[in-house]
Amino acid sequence: MEFDALSRRVIGCALEVHKELGPGLLESAYERCLAYELAQRGLAFAQKQEVAIRYKSLLLDCAYRVDLIVGSSLIVELKSVERLMPIHEAQLLSYMKATSIGTGLLINFNVPLLRQGIRRRVL
Repeated sequence: MEFDALSRRVIGCALEVHKELGPGLLESAYERCLAYELAQRGLAFAQKQEVAIRYKSLLLDCAYRVDLIVGSSLIVELKSVERLMPIHEAQLLSYMKATSIGTGLLINFNVPLLRQGIRRRVL
């Protein structure tokens, strides 16, 4: 699978975090460390960005929060789970649709090799 330049840079940051910490920590720890790496590399990002869901003419401000939006063009949803499930991918796709951001990364840090825990989706 071919990744765009921004996805590759974010994955490089995630690899650095995983190399230092390994698997087994809470998602929140990986998120803070990934945010640190993104900042160190000069990448603009927003953390815990609220996302509203629209249903017909109704706006549901349910306080859904995207883990990271990088460069206003990439959603990054982080997990630390035994294995990625279809519901995790559905969550990423829902965030992508709600924000009109067409590219997303789902990264599970609870794996021996991080490449086993990365999924990229494009709308």
